[in-house]
Amino acid sequence: MEPIYLDHAATTPMEQEVIDAMIPIYQQTFGNPSSVHSFGRKARQLLDEARRVMAQSIHANEKEIIFTSGGTEADNLALIGTAFANRNKGNHIITTNQEHHAMLHTAEFLEESGFDVTYLPVYEDGKIRVEDLKKSLRDDTIIVSVMYVNNETGIIQPVIEIGKLLMNHQAYFHTDAVQAYGLLDINVKELGIDLLTVSSHKIYGPKGVGFLYVKDGIAIQTLHFGGEQERKRRPGTENVVSIVGFQKAVEIAMKKKEERRELYHSYKKIFLNELNENDVEFEINGDYNSQISSIVNISFPGTNVEQLLTNFDLEGIAASSGSACTAGSVDPSHVLSAMFGKDNPCTTNSIRFSFGIFNTDENVKDAAKRVAKIVNRLTKGK
Repeated sequence: MEPIYLDHAATTPMEQEVIDAMIPIYQQTFGNPSSVHSFGRKARQLLDEARRVMAQSIHANEKEIIFTSGGTEADNLALIGTAFANRNKGNHIITTNQEHHAMLHTAEFLEESGFDVTYLPVYEDGKIRVEDLKKSLRDDTIIVSVMYVNNETGIIQPVIEIGKLLMNHQAYFHTDAVQAYGLLDINVKELGIDLLTVSSHKIYGPKGVGFLYVKDGIAIQTLHFGGEQERKRRPGTENVVSIVGFQKAVEIAMKKKEERRELYHSYKKIFLNELNENDVEFEINGDYNSQISSIVNISFPGTNVEQLLTNFDLEGIAASSGSACTAGSVDPSHVLSAMFGKDNPCTTNSIRFSFGIFNTDENVKDAAKRVAKIVNRLTKGK
């Protein structure tokens, strides 16, 4: 039985072209990019070229790109670094209650550090309301952080409207674009985005590398102490080999963006059609028409997360849930709890399926058949 991977929102396998781009760096380019000799200069050239590619992908300037160890560090640097550096302008931060834990736990830290944080609600369609943001804005608001696409539901947030709202306000607009990058067109200048987070391993690049876009002129306090790398904003010798792999993944993603959107959408349709044809009772969480093409979050009434994931794994299906599974219990998904209420059954019976380039029509259909068989057995005794 062939294992089928439907958890690309968690991480993606590396493309062969990415691996091929990294191997020569491991073998030949070991210099420290901060060194002035030829070995260092060669590494620096690779770093500079990668930075140009990252900047061009979001219509930014290369000086506005900070390489990080991934999305979590970028989120931390965006929120903490900007808050601490701009505390003289205000003490209020706005985010949402459906953010990734890299943001939520960071916001909690800032609350403990004396900042006032407002958490915007999310509604049953999986979106926040710009009206709520408008009502929450204060003269002392310094940061608004709203994720571009939710990692559990795949719902695209009203980023365009938020950017317009903040155009004449002092607050900086940060968005975690980890799930959006590589599939949606992102122009930070047109969208009014001041800070933006990206992670390599969500777009078939290596793990342990990402970048934070910081608009030129924004003061940001470093979270680490050491050398003067990344224009004194993120010290430490840059991970050149992974950055080169990241660059290759970005180049491919930008070239194949539309093709991948259409491909993932076709996989989603195949998957859902197969569930329907097999008489599976299910509901899609959030507004289907507002979802990114690669993600669908499905509630299976009469089941629970542990039961589903265990059976899926035994049948070779890799999927995931926002629920935290611990010994003998399931903590409800914080995203679905925000959408439907903490006592709603969907918070503990929903699974995220996410599609990628290594799927095929055939294995997506096969996966849906296996899922249907399991769900029908659990709920109908079939």
